[in-house]
Amino acid sequence: MAGSQATTFSISSTASCNPKPCMVSRSKSLRLQLTAPNYFSSFSGLKVATSVSCETGSSFLGKESFAALQKTVACKPARQNDTPVYCLQPRASSFKVAILGAAGGIGQPLALLIKMSPLISALHLYDIANVKGVAADLSHCNTPSEVLDFTGPTELRNSLKGVNVVVIPAGVPRKPGMTRDDLFNINANIVKTLVEAVADSCPDAFIHIISNPVNSTVPIAAEVLKQKGVYDPKKLFGVTTLDVVRANTFVAQKKNLKLIDVDVPVIGGHAGITILPLLSKTKPSVSFTDEEVEELTVRIQNAGTEVVEAKAGAGSATLSMAYAAARFVESSLRALDGDADVYECCYVQSELTELPFFASRVKIGKKGVEAVISSDLQGLTEYETKALEALKPELKASIEKGIAFANKQPVAA
Repeated sequence: MAGSQATTFSISSTASCNPKPCMVSRSKSLRLQLTAPNYFSSFSGLKVATSVSCETGSSFLGKESFAALQKTVACKPARQNDTPVYCLQPRASSFKVAILGAAGGIGQPLALLIKMSPLISALHLYDIANVKGVAADLSHCNTPSEVLDFTGPTELRNSLKGVNVVVIPAGVPRKPGMTRDDLFNINANIVKTLVEAVADSCPDAFIHIISNPVNSTVPIAAEVLKQKGVYDPKKLFGVTTLDVVRANTFVAQKKNLKLIDVDVPVIGGHAGITILPLLSKTKPSVSFTDEEVEELTVRIQNAGTEVVEAKAGAGSATLSMAYAAARFVESSLRALDGDADVYECCYVQSELTELPFFASRVKIGKKGVEAVISSDLQGLTEYETKALEALKPELKASIEKGIAFANKQPVAA
């Protein structure tokens, strides 16, 4: 943005920036007034133009992230002509994120979305091939983070040095003639190899597992980290955010609600009937008929198939998955940056049920999971209670399959 004399950055519905001291005035929507013409001389925003806006009704960040961003903007109260004003104090980007599988269908859009975050200083892109071009392309985006590419197993460990968050979307989609066991064995081996490298190079990093089947790959990752002697259950996450994103979207559409206000906790796992949206816990409070509960639950559980059928064999839910994963990365970065109000649903080691891993809402802090929100499982409807019991055997089998795979495979030294 250095080339503009008067820039506009809106994180609500309106904003204006003009030359002279850096001020922010508050009205119903947050307005930023920037006065020093060179204040953003070293900042590269989403585009070089006179305005960039992100309205609350459709914010990528979501309600919690938007509130956190407001806190970083409105810092020091002052007075000017008897009107309260707030000095803008932008945070410096300081975190490094690695994407393992960055040249794939999820990895590329995910890399683009993460590149937009003001909280990262470096984005490390790793894949076994074709990642150099992705990195070159992304490096032309005028946002502050540096983009580095790493290709092949010999560069894997270098891609992880000094990294704070590792995101793993690597894997293969199911192809014609491939059994579910074939798919499991391929992706399980990929996750195992990558997590071994994480354990050796950045054992303190947050690890986000996207590679399917998440119900099994997260337990595999846990076993690998245990065998390496660096397992911290608070820092290993199965990314189930897409289920929440879909639940929020579908409920908002069905009930004609403002999307940014909708929050539906989704528990269980990340496949089929193990995905359980708790519609009775929807915020804002809304009533559903029994037919609506059944319809919405089934649609959320089978939303991936909905996309596959719509693409008619040309792909799966890569874009929405990238969006959801980027949202979870942003939440993790906020937590690492000291935000004390970060909550997300994710698949983690848990004692909420008799199962060792379970997806639920958790509070995330600088050291990972700070609390598992048990209240979401209290006061469930009869439908939700039955669905919870029905998902347990399938989720248990997936967890055991992942653990058995990890334990029969020797860990690389």
